[in-house]
Amino acid sequence: MKNIIEFFPHLTELKKVVITTHQKPDGDAMGSALGLYHFLHSLGHDVTVISPTNWADFLDWMPGTKTVLDFEMNREKAKNIIKEAELIFCLDFNILHRTKNMERPIEDAKCIKILIDHHQQPQEEAFNYGISDSNKSSTCEMIYDFIVQSGHSDKLNTDIATCLYTGVMTDTGSFRFPSTKASVHRMVAHLKEIGFDHTIIHENIYDNFLENRLRFIGNALLNRMDVLYEYNTAVMFIPKSDILKYDIRTGDTEGLVNYLLTIQGIKFGAIVIDRDEERKWSFRSKGNFDVNTFARLHFEGGGHFNAAGGRSSDSLDQTVKKFYQIIKQYENQLQ
Repeated sequence: MKNIIEFFPHLTELKKVVITTHQKPDGDAMGSALGLYHFLHSLGHDVTVISPTNWADFLDWMPGTKTVLDFEMNREKAKNIIKEAELIFCLDFNILHRTKNMERPIEDAKCIKILIDHHQQPQEEAFNYGISDSNKSSTCEMIYDFIVQSGHSDKLNTDIATCLYTGVMTDTGSFRFPSTKASVHRMVAHLKEIGFDHTIIHENIYDNFLENRLRFIGNALLNRMDVLYEYNTAVMFIPKSDILKYDIRTGDTEGLVNYLLTIQGIKFGAIVIDRDEERKWSFRSKGNFDVNTFARLHFEGGGHFNAAGGRSSDSLDQTVKKFYQIIKQYENQLQ
């Protein structure tokens, strides 16, 4: 994988471009994809954003979301666009299987592939150009760097600023995580000078849910949470019955794991949700407990040092039982 700087000359050659991200895109994934979409479109490229799956309703307000193609809902059309692409940008994921059923079409595409991501251990051999920097707060921060370093700061506008701010805000926990370096605040200051409205973004992301989600969270905190003080750990397990009872949709469980870290003394929070095809884990930590390694070793996952995800093909009861057994190995690290 060549350095992203070596790709910059290609920006002057008008191309058919596909931008994609990981399945079930979050604010950073959708924000970086749409921010890059608006930038490349301003340069004259023919650009299509393809999401591997659907996304949360609370992202639908973002500038350009209505142009995004859902691969699962439009497979043949999406495959043809990928096949004809001259450039494919892969954002906010480090390995192709995170695009779910898009993995094979991307692998088979004969075009130039570019990675821009901030997760650890990227699949470098799958890309022609790229940058993978786990010290960055978000992929949106990296897209901002990409635009500025390529010499196109003049192309930044309110649509791009809105998309990029959404991603950096959500991936930094509203700027409270350690990844919020001085560079993040300098970026936000620059974007604010362009004139976007950050208050509207916060309202659209955090004040845009239905009543059933709040009742779901209340039930989860009351009936689905277990606090293991001997390991400074809290775990939450969500059965499929709760998903159906409260009509929980894509994005409604986002951020739920963070509630666990608000408990005094808790250093490690974990939540598992019973999905149709698998059980999905989310891990968060404070301080020096490495959930990226934890997820990779035990739950076929990975991510960042203090935020990672995983999966299990076991039943909900089995994977929770496995977690309780594994956590005993980390008693000393969590004390």
